[in-house]
Amino acid sequence: MANVLIIGAGIVGLSSAYYLSKAGHQVTILEKGDLGDNCSFGNAGMIVPSHFVPLAAPGMLQQGIRWMFNSKSPFYVRPSLNPDLISWGVKFMKNANEGHVERSAKPLRDLALLSKSLYNELSQQPGFDFGLSDKGILMYYKTDKAAEEEAHLAHKGLELGLDMAVLNADECRQLQPHLKLNVMGAVHYRCDGHLYPNKLIADLIAYLEKAGVKIMRNHEVTAVQTSGSKITALQAGNKQWQADEYVIATGSWSPAVAALAGIKAPLMPGKGYSFMVKEPQQRLQIPALLCEARVAITPMNGSIRYGGTMELDRINTRINMNRVKGIVEAIPQYLPDLKPEIPAEKDIWFGFRPSSPDGLPYIGRNKKYGNLVLATGHGMMGLGLGPATGKLVSEIVDEAALSMPIDAFSANRF
Repeated sequence: MANVLIIGAGIVGLSSAYYLSKAGHQVTILEKGDLGDNCSFGNAGMIVPSHFVPLAAPGMLQQGIRWMFNSKSPFYVRPSLNPDLISWGVKFMKNANEGHVERSAKPLRDLALLSKSLYNELSQQPGFDFGLSDKGILMYYKTDKAAEEEAHLAHKGLELGLDMAVLNADECRQLQPHLKLNVMGAVHYRCDGHLYPNKLIADLIAYLEKAGVKIMRNHEVTAVQTSGSKITALQAGNKQWQADEYVIATGSWSPAVAALAGIKAPLMPGKGYSFMVKEPQQRLQIPALLCEARVAITPMNGSIRYGGTMELDRINTRINMNRVKGIVEAIPQYLPDLKPEIPAEKDIWFGFRPSSPDGLPYIGRNKKYGNLVLATGHGMMGLGLGPATGKLVSEIVDEAALSMPIDAFSANRF
């Protein structure tokens, strides 16, 4: 069995450690932070086989340009001469076409369905109680244009074997009887589910440490040593770390870590915001996506988590209150009973979604170094795709039969 070093303790790194440990490998995780606030903590907690269309899709360019001039818009690219952003943008434009969407649909569906089944398995294990629910997700819309687009996607989803249904306003009200709805209709993504990510992460950490996985907090990788076609050591926490196999699962920090090894992993961090509001009445029974506003609303642990926006920029600690106001103002337009206050800055969580130029994750061995596996670039679906990615990483290290083909997610495609 191999000695494996995983860089990054987000959902992908923790999931990789879980399946590698179960396969009998000796696993150590090097994490630059203290595990108090990784990207999955503020996640909307959605498991989304319905999301089979990658970010790089026709229409996103025009829509993105329009949204750029509105500081409260759901998608924003901060104008910059950053060469990484320019290079990413060129690759994005090349992939934002129908052919790419068609080719990506089945691989994304299969990765999400694999994750969903693995979450079901995980929820049955002792020590795991993270609020897994399979009530689906309601994608509400208010306009004819959105209704037409969502009906088309629902039709495509049905062709892919996913359980979806187009609902009128009355059918929506029957599913959410305790909330007023101001919508034209919705697509009920019955194939989807949700969970409480904070508890999931805590459960995984507790399990791994009990199973003997070393999680080295505050150990940022600062150097990578190589020899020929192998990585030979990492420098982190004023110490050298050696292993047989290495896994980069550092989310939006992956390009910087990859650069230490002299390789590229094109990604841009897409900043998203979320905040929690107590909801003792528990009126929201089914998670919701507000189509035109691109806002996610999830019942969690006696509260509701509101989240949204995609802000492409360098990694930074700024909180753009206009973007948070955009989320707050959108909610009562669809759900008039829900009128959250604009939260104080201290109550706003933000995280960075690692967004590849074609909207697909990187999963697989690097061609330059035979003992390096990339597992990153999951965009807004890191939590939903984490277990499947971790399982595949374990199978790659084992050189075992893969649970699904991963050609579309090649770590060497750019």
